[in-house]
Amino acid sequence: MTMNISNTTAEKMKSVKAAWDKAPDGAKKDAALTHYKAAEKAQTAKNDAECMKALDEATNALA
Repeated sequence: MTMNISNTTAEKMKSVKAAWDKAPDGAKKDAALTHYKAAEKAQTAKNDAECMKALDEATNALA
């Protein structure tokens, strides 16, 4: 069974966006938004590896 990376990326995008929406305003949220926008750009370019990396960075920024 192979995993569809695009579906996984889309699910992670939704998850990170939901976490970002719930986060309080501040520097962490601003940093996460920068990474999230990079993930969107990578997803548009169909670069799943870069997208996942940016989503991980966004998640870490919110931590």
